[in-house]
Amino acid sequence: MTNNPDTLATALYATTDDLLKEHPGLAPWPPQVGIAPRLSDAELVTLAMMQAVLGFTSEAKWLRHARAHLRHLFPYLPQQPGYNKRLRKAADLMRRITRILAVSTSIWSDDVWVVDSTPVECGRSREAVKRSDLAGWAQYGYCASHSRFFWGLRLHLVCTLHGLPIAFALTGAKADERETLLDLLAAERDLLHSRPGQTLIGDKNYFGCAFEHELAEYGVKLIRPARKGERERPGAHLFKPLRQVIESINETFKGQLDLELHRGRTPGGVIARVMQRVLALTAAIWHNDATGQTVLRSLTAYDH
Repeated sequence: MTNNPDTLATALYATTDDLLKEHPGLAPWPPQVGIAPRLSDAELVTLAMMQAVLGFTSEAKWLRHARAHLRHLFPYLPQQPGYNKRLRKAADLMRRITRILAVSTSIWSDDVWVVDSTPVECGRSREAVKRSDLAGWAQYGYCASHSRFFWGLRLHLVCTLHGLPIAFALTGAKADERETLLDLLAAERDLLHSRPGQTLIGDKNYFGCAFEHELAEYGVKLIRPARKGERERPGAHLFKPLRQVIESINETFKGQLDLELHRGRTPGGVIARVMQRVLALTAAIWHNDATGQTVLRSLTAYDH
């Protein structure tokens, strides 16, 4: 099979449509009265995924492109306000589809995970910060990897070494990475029930005896570099070559999926746009895995 945007879109649409027929409760609850939408939920999920994969950060430009080039896939396309409203309502649907796709891959059961957080900038000017509907959630934070301050959120990711998202959370920029990770594991206890001895690779920010003790109670073994003044830690020889994997996954989100160019201005808008990108990466890995590709996190066949 030749992988291209059409084959990815067709595979995702068919899978999502079958899932929604089997489990209609996955979709947003429809209103009791009103006109039935002409764009189905399966088409909406597929359209949202393709927007992220093809690199359109403007919804208006994306819909113009879709009308000109994708009519064979989407006979009906809504106007930009309708698309935006449907997209925000479908954030939870995209999250559920993302998990179902991830679970169906051959790498879901990998026994090594990587964890990190990356900035999701939401504004730069002081006036934008003062007027933003994100104030109170978005915060000023510091990105050590790029030596810069930013105003916005952080995307916390637990992934396999192939970059498949296992768990994720969107928090304020100052949220403690350790507390967020523990909250993720507490919220999804089923993740570790069948994974005794799961290995987790993180950076120096994931430290602390109490923190590691809580991870051990979940059956998780933490590998991280030693902090200044600490003795050399077990597994240190594994960290340096694998640390680049973490940075590479973040770069996929930022360099190829334009994570920081999301254009969200409200909490619902930001959540939907971040979910688009997590869905896009998961769908690409899922499709590459199903078609026997060597590099699972490659988007090259789909981003043009």
